[in-house]
Amino acid sequence: MKKVFLVTAILACTAISGFTVPPAAYVDSRPQASLRLEAKDQRVVLKHGGGPGDCDICGAREAIVFEDKGIYYLHYDGAGPKGWLACLATSHDLVHWDKRGAILGFGKPGSPDSASASSPWVIHDGKWWHLYYLGTSNVSPAPDFVPMFPYQTLTARSHSPAGPWEKQYEAAPFTTRPGTYYSATASPGAIVKDHGQFLMYFSASTPGPDVKRTLSIARAKNLDGPWVVQVDPILPATEQVENSSLYYERKIKTWFLFTNHIGINDRKQEFTDAVWVYWSKDLNRWDAKNKAVVLDGRNCSWSKECIGMPSVIKTGKRLALFYDAPGGDSISHMNRDLGLAWLDLPLSIPVPASK
Repeated sequence: MKKVFLVTAILACTAISGFTVPPAAYVDSRPQASLRLEAKDQRVVLKHGGGPGDCDICGAREAIVFEDKGIYYLHYDGAGPKGWLACLATSHDLVHWDKRGAILGFGKPGSPDSASASSPWVIHDGKWWHLYYLGTSNVSPAPDFVPMFPYQTLTARSHSPAGPWEKQYEAAPFTTRPGTYYSATASPGAIVKDHGQFLMYFSASTPGPDVKRTLSIARAKNLDGPWVVQVDPILPATEQVENSSLYYERKIKTWFLFTNHIGINDRKQEFTDAVWVYWSKDLNRWDAKNKAVVLDGRNCSWSKECIGMPSVIKTGKRLALFYDAPGGDSISHMNRDLGLAWLDLPLSIPVPASK
């Protein structure tokens, strides 16, 4: 008992500043993150079900949060009776949410978003609100309708952050390209402005059976495009990460890129197993060695196997981190809820614990 208590106490004392925990090896030897920058979990803040029109009756996933004029806007993927669509909830405190329902509809048959229009990222150019979302015409069979490859980035715009949104098929930023690292996935991510141009950190992958996932950058001088995808990804495809959310820590002049990692179990089932973070002082240069675990089954209080896509937003002296998970030991795509965890600011770069 004394040894167990001692280990627990050591981990608790080092949780804020970062520490090293030897991770269990994956069955296919994919890269791991040994450092930890642990978030403090607050548990579920938005449960699936009860949304207008049953928009999220089968699950809520991929929370993406931004703020405008004191109102927090949370877009998430609602798994409804006919498929997955981007839904909206609003809040004044990041904890209590008012569900507003689906903000996008399915495209017409033959359109690139005929089966799902989801995972939207929003940015304002001073006149228009631009929304970049994942579109696909391919999903799994009923009743789950899980979006399947290929994924591409589509766009819509509005005069209000709450919509309504006007789809702009003709202005689609970019799509998959055969023979490249983004031949199966080219779906949207966080957008920042840097030196007069916009950088979108999008998700990229190759098709199965041996799927490789990574992140890359598409650039544009104008939010209406054209967008240019860089030749190489920012991280090796062996990292097996997808989705992006960025935070800049001014005190140490460092960017932190939050993403979800795809793990694999002994039965060779792949699933979102953790939130990772990478750090860099240069938005254009990232080193796969500079990474740490932020949230996984060790520090999530209600989901011990599966942790989904992260999104971060600063509030006061803390960084709020939203994520999705099915709870317990489940790794299912369905019946997920949205959780909230916290990181104290300012962030510091994790370092290995001394012996």
